[in-house]
Amino acid sequence: MKITWINFLHFYQPPTADNEVVIEAVEKSYNRIISALNRNPSIKFTINIAGCLLEKLADLGYTNLLNNINNLISKKQIELTGSAAFHPILALLPDKEIYRQIEINEQILKKYFGKNFKCKGFFIPEAAYSPRVAKIIKKRNYNWLILDEVSLAGKLNQADLSTLYIDKNSNLKIIFRERKFSKNYVPATISELIKKQQNKTIITATDAELYGLRHNDFTAKFEKLLKQQEVATMTISQYLNTLKNKKIISPVNSSWESVEKELKKGLPYQLWFDQKNNIQIKLWELADLAIVINNKYKNDPNFFWSRQHLDNGLASCTFWWASGRDFKLFSSISWNPDEIEKGVNELIRSIRAISDIKTRQEKIHAEKIYIKIKQLVWQKHWRYYWQK
Repeated sequence: MKITWINFLHFYQPPTADNEVVIEAVEKSYNRIISALNRNPSIKFTINIAGCLLEKLADLGYTNLLNNINNLISKKQIELTGSAAFHPILALLPDKEIYRQIEINEQILKKYFGKNFKCKGFFIPEAAYSPRVAKIIKKRNYNWLILDEVSLAGKLNQADLSTLYIDKNSNLKIIFRERKFSKNYVPATISELIKKQQNKTIITATDAELYGLRHNDFTAKFEKLLKQQEVATMTISQYLNTLKNKKIISPVNSSWESVEKELKKGLPYQLWFDQKNNIQIKLWELADLAIVINNKYKNDPNFFWSRQHLDNGLASCTFWWASGRDFKLFSSISWNPDEIEKGVNELIRSIRAISDIKTRQEKIHAEKIYIKIKQLVWQKHWRYYWQK
């Protein structure tokens, strides 16, 4: 009896995250995962580390953690993927911004991992697929994507794990995570399958924070699982190389949080841009304006700071915390006015930073949007969420 576990882990903290938040994630999850891999040289995982998090880890002095990751890459226990440096929803951005996010992420990975930076695969933040994004990723010389199973046909439980799927739009290979396993504490699920003596291949993709920060594993199921002879692991690239039967597909626009009902209505990214959510509408109005102004005044002496604030403000978390969705499992309701404000403040600072006098009317317009967002956020908070 053998469980073949293909495990993808997404390491990410927002660029606006407080140091204490990142430190907690390191101490409870990141160190735990990397230490477990060091103790179990036969175990192989595929991981993504967002560029903005790498920079934060370096700033906080986690040199040993970065060195350990680098050593595991050298030993081929860890396979790195590319991604977007500041974790925006790429499908909601212009092409130029998409290219920039990918290129900056590559530069950061090369900075910390040097010759070990050889990414075949790519993780789109939130697995938010669109054909336009996939084509750009292919042009950056990546070979495969990991998506949620709902992306195959807009429904769950449709993927055949023995099939090599090829995206018709981009010619990228596609691997689909199994949501039913990924939405639970994976080690506990696999342990149950072992007890039932089931031969099975399992493909999971989760946030790395699941392992410690979001789930208290008091009995060390994760560490015990890695030592069990019934469990074999492969990187995603290794797994894809074992598949012979090819099938050409056109994935649907979607994310790893998409539900069938949303996709049927043509709302693939509703969690970050809901046309019925006045706060998100205004957030994107301000974000789009900041992008236009930033591109318009590239020769401004304060352009560097304007660009940095814009990158931080485009992170998906700004929009996610405004959705107000209740995920129940491993997470509270996605509503936090303080986190929304962090992103909004970055967007308005991007516009304020430009010193050119010609921006006066644009700045006034931006400030009006900014004030409206804050009004909407706090009215909603005190009228609705304060009672819960």
